[in-house]
Amino acid sequence: MSAGIENDESDGPDAGAPRVRADARRNEDAVLEAAKAIFSTSGVDAPAREIAGRAGVGVGTLYRRFATRADLVIAVFKREVDDCTAQAAVLAESHPAGEALALWLRRYTKFIATKRGLAQALHSGDPAFQGLPDYFRQNFEPALTGLLDAAVEAGAVRPGIEPYELLRAIGNLASVKGAEPDGETPVMVELLIDGLRFGAPKAGAAQKA
Repeated sequence: MSAGIENDESDGPDAGAPRVRADARRNEDAVLEAAKAIFSTSGVDAPAREIAGRAGVGVGTLYRRFATRADLVIAVFKREVDDCTAQAAVLAESHPAGEALALWLRRYTKFIATKRGLAQALHSGDPAFQGLPDYFRQNFEPALTGLLDAAVEAGAVRPGIEPYELLRAIGNLASVKGAEPDGETPVMVELLIDGLRFGAPKAGAAQKA
């Protein structure tokens, strides 16, 4: 079984190659989406056949795309990080700075809830996962820094907030025993977001009005 992701390119000129590549991409996306859902409920040791069945592909297709379980776990994690990171720019373009920050922190909280299903693998000591914490920081920290800087400039939150500390704070809230994604965690995160506004120029002006 070959490592990594199979080559979607056909040998030599082939009028059907673009369609083949598109089909392969759809299969890969379906597998990643299915794995994300199943990992979050059943853990990363869920049977490959269950993941393939949910994705609507054969087990052989799954293993051609992801030769090992670690390959699949890493791909799911990075896909979720990339999606969440991309939302920072989208929200910054479409909402006022303070609102964009709050919306992204809620989106990040949902990411953490998804990541909980991968926690066993990510903290297993497997060398395959050693690079994931750096991938996490290299993507999320700049994304949050941009949102925080804009919110501070707009007077929506107070200055002096360290992005990585805020990321860790939400991660810690989401990992508290009994704090579920649809239960206590969002309430606690909302309290944290309110705390970011304490001492902000706009918040102070609103209190005096």
